[in-house]
Amino acid sequence: METILGLDLPTWWFLVIGGLITGYGVLDGFDLGAGSLHLFFKKEESRRLVLNAIGPVWDGNEVWLVIAGGALFAGFPLVYGVVLSTFYVPFMLFLVALIFRAISIEFRSKEPWLWWRKMWDISYTVSSTAITLLLGLVLGNLIHGLPINKEHEFTGTLLSFFNPYAILISFTTLSLFMLHGAIYLVMKTENRLYTRLTVIVNNCSKFFILCFILTSMATLIYVPHMTHQFKSHPQLFGLPMLAVLILLNIKRNVDARKYYTAFLYSCIITACLLILFAVGLYPNIVISTTDPAYSISIYAAASSVKSLKIMLLIAAIGTPMVIGYTTFLFWTFRGKVKLNEMSY
Repeated sequence: METILGLDLPTWWFLVIGGLITGYGVLDGFDLGAGSLHLFFKKEESRRLVLNAIGPVWDGNEVWLVIAGGALFAGFPLVYGVVLSTFYVPFMLFLVALIFRAISIEFRSKEPWLWWRKMWDISYTVSSTAITLLLGLVLGNLIHGLPINKEHEFTGTLLSFFNPYAILISFTTLSLFMLHGAIYLVMKTENRLYTRLTVIVNNCSKFFILCFILTSMATLIYVPHMTHQFKSHPQLFGLPMLAVLILLNIKRNVDARKYYTAFLYSCIITACLLILFAVGLYPNIVISTTDPAYSISIYAAASSVKSLKIMLLIAAIGTPMVIGYTTFLFWTFRGKVKLNEMSY
């Protein structure tokens, strides 16, 4: 099989899609976490400040999800079809939640009525939390494996998705995004709201540490196939060790109120956990619990060599453009949030 820099084309596409999903998790993760925390703020000014902290960037961050979906369709159409048909109901709920999050942000400040703003505040928090939990549910089921038959058809029911491990991954994702979002908000605020957020950040860090420990134990006990790559390549044990060190550094920097450093580490641990997920799956993307032979690998699901080459070239051109746009956006809206007549 043709290779580029020692890696075959399906592996390159596996890395590209993994990188795009990681970019989405890192960037939209703090948006979703901020939304999940929104109702913890009681004052109107506080809610407006935390909403405007993510106001300039939230919609741009979702671009990474759109690109990841397109890349999955281009690189692994079989996986795209199997995953979307399998998770049809969760993905429909996910899209509805995305819509309600967007209109909650945009509609909230259109009218001054108290009931109007409360309604959209609740919608914003519920939709942000639902998106996060659904992402965790899909991720947890992909890690755990799905009842897929020889024809790559899902043979389970809707209740199959709500297994204990997938639910645990959902809450771990929620705890990670809440911590990520709380650290971002404390970086963007000041005075009394800053003080309030320091307490929230500390509580979120404890919540995430608990979920991290439980998830690590559950994965080792109940999902043994995720450790196969680590047993075959002992050098990969550096990744989980790195994740633990980063987690400790997040807590240390939060306690020291070094929030910019803590935010950097929360970005890194989000990426690190997704890398661990990818390493555990490789070379499979969808694991069958019916029979391991029915699992879908990157080689069985990949598009033609010509398609992979063309799309890889497009990805090589487009991805730096998206990174540049995102960097410019964050640089432009750096600093503390200030409310004005143009604010939400």
